[in-house]
Amino acid sequence: MGRRWRDGRGELVVHGDGGEASVRVPLEIATSYRARTRGLLGRDSLDGAILLSPANSVHTFRMRMAIDVAYLDRHLRVVAVRTMRPGRLGLPRLWARHVLEAEAGAMGGWGVREGARVEVVVTRSQADGTDAS
Repeated sequence: MGRRWRDGRGELVVHGDGGEASVRVPLEIATSYRARTRGLLGRDSLDGAILLSPANSVHTFRMRMAIDVAYLDRHLRVVAVRTMRPGRLGLPRLWARHVLEAEAGAMGGWGVREGARVEVVVTRSQADGTDAS
């Protein structure tokens, strides 16, 4: 089940315990080396979340704010969620294939927790380059 997105925008859909979509969040998608490396560096805030793919670890060196980090497996199930202060190095997660980042405290309000399932909905221009096989 390989997933390929392109840099751009979309929407993060967090599914509740019954599988229904419970929360929809604006999403930036960073898949190129340059976009993943830049991530949230130099920002003071973020509206929604950013998806780094592929990724299984992150750091917060040169960041201005604390962030929530959710590690996702290849089925977009949350493997772990951590809050990281600036200047930290996160440990790689063996089963993680993608990483979500948001402002500290945001993910708890969205229901992003270990075991939760999320979905990435891309904008129309992105959908043509998506491979969900």
